[in-house]
Amino acid sequence: MKIICDRNQLFEVISNVSRAVSPKSTLAALEGILLKAHAGRLYLSGYDLDMGMSASIGAKVMEEGEIVLTAKLFVDMIRRMASESISIEADEKLLTVIKGGFTEFTILGIPAEEFPEMPSVTDTAELKIPQNMLKSMIDQTLFAIATNDSKPVHTGSLFEISDNVLTVVSVDGFRLAMRKEHLRDCEDISFVVPGKTLSEISKLLADDSDDMVDVYLSNKHIIFNVAGYSVVSRLLEGEFLDYKAAIPPSSATVITVNKREFMDSIERTSLLISDRLKSPLRIKFDEDTIKMSCSTAIGKAYDELSCRINGTGVEMGFNNRYLIDALRASDCDEVNLIINGALSPMKIVPLKDESFLFLVLPVRLKAE
Repeated sequence: MKIICDRNQLFEVISNVSRAVSPKSTLAALEGILLKAHAGRLYLSGYDLDMGMSASIGAKVMEEGEIVLTAKLFVDMIRRMASESISIEADEKLLTVIKGGFTEFTILGIPAEEFPEMPSVTDTAELKIPQNMLKSMIDQTLFAIATNDSKPVHTGSLFEISDNVLTVVSVDGFRLAMRKEHLRDCEDISFVVPGKTLSEISKLLADDSDDMVDVYLSNKHIIFNVAGYSVVSRLLEGEFLDYKAAIPPSSATVITVNKREFMDSIERTSLLISDRLKSPLRIKFDEDTIKMSCSTAIGKAYDELSCRINGTGVEMGFNNRYLIDALRASDCDEVNLIINGALSPMKIVPLKDESFLFLVLPVRLKAE
């Protein structure tokens, strides 16, 4: 293999593709990036057996071929090379010379035959979702996925399409995040995408682009084609939580509050809380006032702010981080806090937009 390509284009692609590479594996090829030179293009792929990412750049191909180079070393080399163009040449013994200006590296590659073939998706369902819509839906729900494997299906987000409405749901046993958007001409379907895959997809998506993301789906795998990248991932299997049954249908109390002011108050009161000094936030909603306090081994904190309360007053305990995560994800100025008793989950919804909903379970409070 012998090629010349643009250094900046190469670095951008391998920086992204390397995120799909296994950091440590018994199979050396899984720790590498597959390079394929063919018909005026250099194709680059990373794959950790759960998720794969591939893209290509234009290149002057003097000799076609393929080889696997250790990802971390390859990325570091290209990062530190200052020239505008890079040449890569590998011989039949896998000895690979990477040149740029006066800089030259010679390393031993890995046979391309050892790189596992990435899954193909056939007999597929196809979706088209605007980049900015998909990014906001992922970012507003991803934080609520489970981080442990006690129920693996909850380490991903549920995508459910019904009557041309796409609903994305994440749960972790203590909280639930849900986002809805309307699509066009979609068949009803549901599937669960791993959180790691969604995190990497989000990094490729642009906030300000309405270009379409093409999504292809089979029974076990999904492919996202976005901004020149193709990302393939296995789907998670198992029974996802019945999220509709988990959301309380009624409410005894509705609190309307400025989101920024509520967040600031939570963060101030939480200064005494840490991983070592855990304590629930005690929050009392009464007489158009939110009174917030916490007590840990090093002291006590108290704060309050004004709000509008419709219904009966109530006192509850919450994990401070769960509230902050939900409020940070709410793209609005005011939120409604909807409560149906001190031990019922609290709903957090934007005041003028019902496309996002966050549900958080309360914590039992000890008597003061």
